[in-house]
Amino acid sequence: MPLELHARISSEPLSVDAALSRVRLAEVGGVGMFIGVVRNHDGGRSVTALQYSSHPTAEDALAECARSVAANHDVRAIAVEHRVGDLRIGDLAVVVAVGAAHRAAALECCRELIDRLKVEVPVWKRQSFTDGDVEWVGA
Repeated sequence: MPLELHARISSEPLSVDAALSRVRLAEVGGVGMFIGVVRNHDGGRSVTALQYSSHPTAEDALAECARSVAANHDVRAIAVEHRVGDLRIGDLAVVVAVGAAHRAAALECCRELIDRLKVEVPVWKRQSFTDGDVEWVGA
């Protein structure tokens, strides 16, 4: 069966329920998920806000990354979305859901996908700190 794939870069809030619904197919017995949440600290410093931006090719790169990772695992469906724009503490920044017949494949694929997309997909994070400093990550 072909891989069911949903990959999106979005300026709208992300939904865990929507991602889960995209991978809950009849043949899926295990779902692996990762939910990246904006936290209030990084490297021992207090973060006040984040802004994510992306290259125009980011959505295509996200889809290609997901396809490449899926090729190494026995998975049936992937839903992956990354948020761009101004985010607040507690907002969802990235959601990955992977559906497979068995949990091991779903969890392994999910872990590999989040690790690789952070390196391969052209999305950049601008962090603002309480001391007034600003830092770009991934640029």
